[in-house]
Amino acid sequence: MPTKHLPSHPSLAQLKHQAKDLMKARRAGDIAALQRIREFHPRFNRRSDGEIGRAEFVLADAQLTIAREYGYANWPRLKTRIEEEQDRARESQAPHHDRIQDPIFRHAVGLLDAGDIDGLRRHVQEHPALVHQQVIFEGGNYFRNPALLEFVAENPVRHGKLPANIVEVTRAILEAGAKTEKNAIDSALGLVCSGRVPRECGVQIRLIDLLCDYGARAAGAVLPALVHGEFAAVEALHRRGAPPGLATAAAIGRLESARELISQAPPEERHIALALAAQFGQGEIVRLLLDAGEDPNRYNPLGIHSHSTPLHQAAWAGHHTVVELLVERGARKDIRDILFQGTPADWAEHAGHAGIAEFLQHT
Repeated sequence: MPTKHLPSHPSLAQLKHQAKDLMKARRAGDIAALQRIREFHPRFNRRSDGEIGRAEFVLADAQLTIAREYGYANWPRLKTRIEEEQDRARESQAPHHDRIQDPIFRHAVGLLDAGDIDGLRRHVQEHPALVHQQVIFEGGNYFRNPALLEFVAENPVRHGKLPANIVEVTRAILEAGAKTEKNAIDSALGLVCSGRVPRECGVQIRLIDLLCDYGARAAGAVLPALVHGEFAAVEALHRRGAPPGLATAAAIGRLESARELISQAPPEERHIALALAAQFGQGEIVRLLLDAGEDPNRYNPLGIHSHSTPLHQAAWAGHHTVVELLVERGARKDIRDILFQGTPADWAEHAGHAGIAEFLQHT
């Protein structure tokens, strides 16, 4: 799920109160509190609500959860950043390339953005460690420790465009030594597959093929592509060896495939499938999953808009038939998302779907 953003003038005292409130909510069995802990506390990742509720959970645990919820590794890091409030506020508004402190790395990103292959090659020859280096960005939910290779995806969006020769630029970085950085290659593929700019610039599929040629794991990028509706990228990943699964069938609406796959799919994949089917309005697959026992009142899985429920996503996207189906099958209309504190009706209203908002408010 996305991280929260600190207010322009954050208060450490207020954050301490949030940690204490989280402890109280966990003791009360509040499902939103349990989801936040599962999402952000590494010790409770993939634990059930019952396991989280029974486990020892002290103030330090609550503070760690709050810190990570705001995009910081731990409470001391969050505290330090608040104490540097003014500098941090200015920094957080700047694009990522302007936040790079290392001038050598920053110049490399500038050459990449300009499509200056010759200049980039010379720069890397002078500073060969560049292709193995990572920079640190805090205050966000992804792109926290990118290598130079990961900047080729323009995801997060920095300029809104890519140089026409970005595929050749990417190959140059790989051949300069990044081809040994398997994690960076996999990460770059996920960013390319889930970003709109590579698609809009007509280079998404070519970048996918290039990165897969250098060993990127196609299967690992399918889910990010699905979540962001980048279905052409999904097809390219399947062509490059990623096995089709229930999640793809659910998002794209392949009902017969979903029927064949559901009996063998593990619980986690069914949970993902319900989230995606609701997000993309695949009503018959939503019905299939509900008939198979999926709970419409669970928060979506980690990485799949996990601050919300299937009903939130269906309402936001304007899928009236799916909204009606979920409500008919017991989806609660009063559950609030854990980022904005909105109900599904609030989401529908904010998205301009007045009919869905009225339905949720008056049924």
